[in-house]
Amino acid sequence: PGLSYTWIFNNDTLDLQEDGRRFVSQETGNLYLAKVEPWDVGNYTCVVSNREAQQGARGPPTPLTLRSDGVMGEYEPKIEVRFPETTYAAKGSSVRLECFALGK
Repeated sequence: PGLSYTWIFNNDTLDLQEDGRRFVSQETGNLYLAKVEPWDVGNYTCVVSNREAQQGARGPPTPLTLRSDGVMGEYEPKIEVRFPETTYAAKGSSVRLECFALGK
């Protein structure tokens, strides 16, 4: 509770209203892209924020590239965030929340 997720695309906040092909789940933090286009190629960075704590964390950039042969392989590209339903931390301690990409 209290977490919000945004994604950065090539150092700019991803505009989800731009074309309706992109969606960020505020429940899981997953980024979904429908019908990947050549202009979607670049680096995607997950940002997790907690408004109450006035803190946030940014993951490392994850590159998205297009395959020239058109074959997706065993896994379709997927960038997602997975957190336990509840994460407990003592005030002043550090918490690590990870974003990662899966795909070929």
